[in-house]
Amino acid sequence: MKSNTIAPAARAGKIEVRSSGVHGRGVFATRRIRASELIAFYTGRRYAASEIASKDWDPRMTYVFGLSDGSLIDAREGGNDTRFINHACEPNCIAYEIDTARGPAVEIRAKTTVARGEELFLDYALDIADNAPADYVCRCASPGCRGTMSASGRG
Repeated sequence: MKSNTIAPAARAGKIEVRSSGVHGRGVFATRRIRASELIAFYTGRRYAASEIASKDWDPRMTYVFGLSDGSLIDAREGGNDTRFINHACEPNCIAYEIDTARGPAVEIRAKTTVARGEELFLDYALDIADNAPADYVCRCASPGCRGTMSASGRG
């Protein structure tokens, strides 16, 4: 999806963070969310491509979203509740990179209709370079689970 401006923030009260049976905390719908409806923007500190290599990342838990211009958004710093959306191989949400006057941004939209109380999921489709997919274990337990959060296949 392409847009020249960022649409208004998702309406308050649409999502909440709670304990998740999949992993730690998760994001849940506080009301029915229609397919394709904007849930929220993924926010946080922006790092330029030139800054990424020098950053000391915590390998145990990251909240980063890579963008097509080589920059990334680190939701650990100034991020919102979207950073707690867990991975599933058959997600009910999708992330879109959009163009804005300030550069690329990420919006999270419902891929399917989400019922009130349902947990929200994204397919992380991690780019793990030469690492083993089995090092990125998926716990979604969906019928089509590939066993890994990696985009590269079975774990």
